Amino acid sequence: MTIPTWRRWFARTPSAGSAPAPSRANLRIGVPRVLNLWSTHQFWMGLFTALGVDPRNVVFSSDTSEEQGRQFGKGRGTVDCCYPVKCISGHYGELLFGQRQKLDVLFSPMIYTLPSFMSGHVAKTLTCPRVMAAPENIKAGFIKERDVFAEAGIVYAAPFISLDEPRLVPKQTFEGLREVIPGLTYEETVKAVEAGYAALREFNARLRRKSREVLEWCAREDRPCLLVLARPYHMDPGIGHEIEVDLQAYGYPVLWVQYAPVDADLMAWAFGDDVRAGVIKSAFDIHDVWPSSYSSNTNEILWGAKFAARMPWIACVIRLSSYECGMDQPTYTPTQQIIERSGTLFFSFQDLDSTKPSGSVKIRVETITHYLQKYAADIIARKKAAAPPGCPLLAAPAEVSA
Repeated sequence: MTIPTWRRWFARTPSAGSAPAPSRANLRIGVPRVLNLWSTHQFWMGLFTALGVDPRNVVFSSDTSEEQGRQFGKGRGTVDCCYPVKCISGHYGELLFGQRQKLDVLFSPMIYTLPSFMSGHVAKTLTCPRVMAAPENIKAGFIKERDVFAEAGIVYAAPFISLDEPRLVPKQTFEGLREVIPGLTYEETVKAVEAGYAALREFNARLRRKSREVLEWCAREDRPCLLVLARPYHMDPGIGHEIEVDLQAYGYPVLWVQYAPVDADLMAWAFGDDVRAGVIKSAFDIHDVWPSSYSSNTNEILWGAKFAARMPWIACVIRLSSYECGMDQPTYTPTQQIIERSGTLFFSFQDLDSTKPSGSVKIRVETITHYLQKYAADIIARKKAAAPPGCPLLAAPAEVSA
């Protein structure tokens, strides 16, 4: 009897029949706007474009919403306490049934490791195992009674991808897409993967530059800003409930830890003393506060707490977490301790799920803004007094838009 290995267990299996394949330029690929696609979508856009797929034919599902779940995901969900995973069925259903022009492929990669600005400074950059396996988990709801993909004439592709191991990705991608992309060769897959990484690097660098501009403006004007510690998919309005948008409406700039500036001059200023003292090996070393550095997003959240504690103009940190997130729960206490010991305001919104309690969120947002109005100036002054001299943010050009 054949034993199902890990690779075979998660191998992509096409659900559709042998209909004539469209040309690459006309190939329509649907991608669910979920989970780790929030931080890697530019990689896939760069890859598909390099393979000759028209970017206009790469179709992302809409933001998560209750209506989406009711209309497209009802009866096909999974028994899972992770709300972001549960929501995937609505995205799959929207891509299958909610398009004016039929798709040829539903592409939902199982991402095992994530590229991170902390790569090389932490033990691993693994993804949450529940999130990684979610595509196959949700797929079961669409084939348990009949194969919905085959009926719709859509190929389901869920390749197993280790994005933080670039030497593996071409082989993994080729094996996952050779029956999806007409005439695909390994050589062009290698080049397409390089294009994908280049697109992702450029996108991340652009957002980091904007975040630095915001911090430079705050430094010059002595104005407070907020930092969100969360997983990338909390940017989805249906998952994070736009709490940061409500805060931004009061005039406070909001940064996300995933796109915090990591320029060498700023890192040397913020973490240089600890590196020279031997407390940490580099600006991105978190072993002093988090020895088990295996999860990519968790690593970034812990590093973000250290970054916020050292940055005078980050006067408040907002922590977002979904209902019963097992990966987040061990991080609640250390992140809060790191931030509050620096005198920075800390507020958390835990156990976020399908319901946005508008009344209580409004009250909490008003509470946060009240504390900022009352204490932000003192927080900035105390943190500046404790910070090393020569902050590079204050050496920025005189005119940068807020």
